[in-house]
Amino acid sequence: MYFARPYSAWERGSNERHNGLLRRFIPKGKRIESLSEHTLRRTLHWCNNLPRKILHYKTPQEVFLEEVNKIVDLNTVQFHIAI
Repeated sequence: MYFARPYSAWERGSNERHNGLLRRFIPKGKRIESLSEHTLRRTLHWCNNLPRKILHYKTPQEVFLEEVNKIVDLNTVQFHIAI
């Protein structure tokens, strides 16, 4: 968790970059309730599987699973990622 001053986008660069990526699919001012579940799932899948320079060209999903695997052996646990 971090705190940034209002209207200080440079204090939260990764967050602003992610918001910009989401704006490709969800225009500013459009209500999320008006989007289909298919569109939301497609958008989430695209964002979570897009390689990022800040993650050394790994995807957010890969990095997340690597971190979870440090805690839990994912090969022995059955689960479904809802992203």
